[in-house]
Formats: sequence, structure tokens, C-alpha cells
Amino acid sequence: MTLLLLAGLGACDKQSPPAGQGPNATSGEATGPAESRKGAFSYTLDRSRTGTPAPDFTFQNPDGSDASLKDFAGKPMLVNLWATWCAPCVAEMPTLDAVAAQYGKKGLAVLTISQDSQGETVIKPFFEKHPLPHLKGWIDPENQFGFHYNTGMLPTTVIYDAQGREMARVVGAMDWASKEGRALIDAAMAS
Repeated sequence: MTLLLLAGLGACDKQSPPAGQGPNATSGEATGPAESRKGAFSYTLDRSRTGTPAPDFTFQNPDGSDASLKDFAGKPMLVNLWATWCAPCVAEMPTLDAVAAQYGKKGLAVLTISQDSQGETVIKPFFEKHPLPHLKGWIDPENQFGFHYNTGMLPTTVIYDAQGREMARVVGAMDWASKEGRALIDAAMAS
């Protein structure tokens, strides 16, 4: 019983993923430097919702004030849903920090929005413990994004163009330094 529970938590699967991602879904696994952490970067790329506008939910800034994706209007966005208890999410964070360092100054908004129900009580210590200087601890206290994106899995990352339209979503952990990760970001930057 314990082994079954641990196997289920390994992918941070909150529920079974939606059946049939359609013809616009592909799977991948990182190679190269990430190979040493085999299995840490496994994902499905889903383009079936291309063109869908970004949701207009309120979430929390690291300082506790309200924010929404409209606050980043006119910028391409990478919206990453994650949780402190999710091992693939934590493994992916340094690659997201590198993206924020490289592309943030060029206009990409990198939003790591926590789905932790404990909010700031676990997010603040996480960022104090992990050196991620280019990321912030955004919080979605009601898990609105998780329900809206409905992938049933963390991490989930959605790439938006500068007009706030979805370009692609990555269900699972991606090495954002990979060729495919950079291609997704470069496409958003060109929007």
C-alpha cells in the first residue's frame, strides 16, 4: 500500500490527467545535463488551447497584495503552477530562475504561482532556503489557476504571447534550458 502511494505522488498527479490531449499534444523527456536526474523532467506539450485568452483571476503578490495576469499586459508570460511538496516542481525551479534571469530583462514575465494551500507559511521559507533570486513567490490561495487549467498535475506551465493568448502548455516538468524549452520561450518573445 505504501509503495502505491509513493508511486502516485512521484509525478505530483493531483488527479488523473484529462484523456486524449488531442493531436496537438506531444511528450518529451530532457536529455543532456538533466539526464543525471532521469525522470525529473518529463512532460507533455499541449497546443490544443492555442489562442485562449489568459484567465482574469486574482492571486497574491509576494507582499500579500492582489495581482492578476492583466498586470502584465503587453508582455509575453510564462505562468508556472507548482507546489513546495512536488519534487518535479522543485527540480524545475532552477531552470525557471535561469529563464527569468535571461529573458526577464527582455520583457518576459515569469510567474511561479504556488498551489500550496498553506500559502505564505510554506512559500516564504521555501524561497529563503532555495537560491532563486530571479523568481518570486506568487500565491494562488484558492487554486483558481489549477482548476482553470484542469491538467490534474503539477507542475503545469502555460506560455502566453504578448497579447495574453495561450501559445502552449507544458504538463509536467521541463528543463527550460533544453532546445524545446528555449524554442517555446523564443516564440513567446517574438509575439
